[in-house]
Amino acid sequence: MTSADPDRVIAAARSWLGTPYHDQASLSGAGCDCLGLARGVWREVVGPEPFPIPAYSRDWGETGSREVLAEGARAMMIEVPLAEAGPGALVLFRMKPRAIAKHVGILTGPNSFIHAHERLGVIEEPLTPSWQRRIAFAFLFPLNEVEG
Repeated sequence: MTSADPDRVIAAARSWLGTPYHDQASLSGAGCDCLGLARGVWREVVGPEPFPIPAYSRDWGETGSREVLAEGARAMMIEVPLAEAGPGALVLFRMKPRAIAKHVGILTGPNSFIHAHERLGVIEEPLTPSWQRRIAFAFLFPLNEVEG
């Protein structure tokens, strides 16, 4: 599987900047959560979503040990070692030590990323050491084979 052009992924993600935060939504300019942002970038870069996302509660990641986001990403994206994650990569964050990964962002540079923040909406911000150490998984968007 070939990966999508990182510049295209970043441009798609940046087009969501300023979108308000809204649980389970995925509509640029209207509202999204972190997964909704990733879904929207997927639709722009890769094409239609391969399967519907089931409803989830705000605290879905607080219980259990199953890496739901990582499993879903593995099924349709290209997993890369964290050391190889560069601009355009989708990264999954563990918000607490030993917790499952439950937050999603897209790297825009070696020290920056875009994500949907509950109080601020979709923002681009520095990838501080605090954020860096929370990264648990990294994936590349696949190339849309139709567009090549």
